[in-house]
Amino acid sequence: MRRMAQLRDQVALWRGFERRAQDAQELLELADDDDRALLEELEQEVARLEQEVNDQEFRLALSGPHDADDAILSIHAGAGGTESQDWAEMLLRMYLRWAERQGYQTRILDMTEGEEAGIKSVTVEIKGDYAYGHLKGEHGVHRLVRISPFDAQKRRHTSFALVEVLPVIDDDIEIDVKPDDIEVQVFRSGGPGGQHMQKNATAVRIIHKPTGIVVQCQNERSQKQNREMAMRVLRSRLYELERQKIEEERARLKGEHVSAEWGNQIRSYVLHPYQMVKDHRTGVEIGNAQGVLDGDVDPFIQAWLKQQVSAEPSPQETT
Repeated sequence: MRRMAQLRDQVALWRGFERRAQDAQELLELADDDDRALLEELEQEVARLEQEVNDQEFRLALSGPHDADDAILSIHAGAGGTESQDWAEMLLRMYLRWAERQGYQTRILDMTEGEEAGIKSVTVEIKGDYAYGHLKGEHGVHRLVRISPFDAQKRRHTSFALVEVLPVIDDDIEIDVKPDDIEVQVFRSGGPGGQHMQKNATAVRIIHKPTGIVVQCQNERSQKQNREMAMRVLRSRLYELERQKIEEERARLKGEHVSAEWGNQIRSYVLHPYQMVKDHRTGVEIGNAQGVLDGDVDPFIQAWLKQQVSAEPSPQETT
């Protein structure tokens, strides 16, 4: 009954849009060219209606079961050593700045720094309304083309990094993690953090034996806090693994191609010989590459989300 009430409200909303559009059309047909006041009122109503429809269309893209939840974002440098590790750090900065613009809270749970520069991997918790819903489309391989700052001959290099996005799974969702299936290791935290982090074995690494998933957390002040956070990340990864299995099976039955995690990149960031960022899924291109790297990612996020709404299967397909 609750679901029926929700659907009834949604139908009433869209039928209201339809009725307002029809009323505006009828008034336009009756209006005289000299009736400036009526024409201005119609223009305002059309603008309001268009904005409301666009808002509702975007909300449809954020109607997934976990879209309203917090997110766990991980970045992994690809092959290429220092180049890719520097690229991974650039992506981290981009997403932290984007989250700041959204008013989201961020916390680095674990980070492995590169030998010379950049980072090998990082895991960040992003807290805020619809954090996962906005970020879920960022999951995939990101490609950078630039003149390398680490190459004395100033040659052009291509670097890759993998971005993973997971929802923070609520405790009321049952994820079966058996004690015998995990191995817990504790070690001293590395990197900056003061004497407390160096003297005590507060960092925690959890290995899930059946799947081989390894998660670790070292940025909390106590071993207990690090273990709780690592278990949280593990539960999210196990949930995502099961979701991917279901999606792959659906794709197999429909005959669709499912690319590997390190397959084709979802987005290219070109800094030389010209500046452009292009999303290969939606075709959106932006010439201000530096602006994107400074956190202006919304055009890509919104275009992908709207594409998902238009790609939803029809009722005949689902049945």
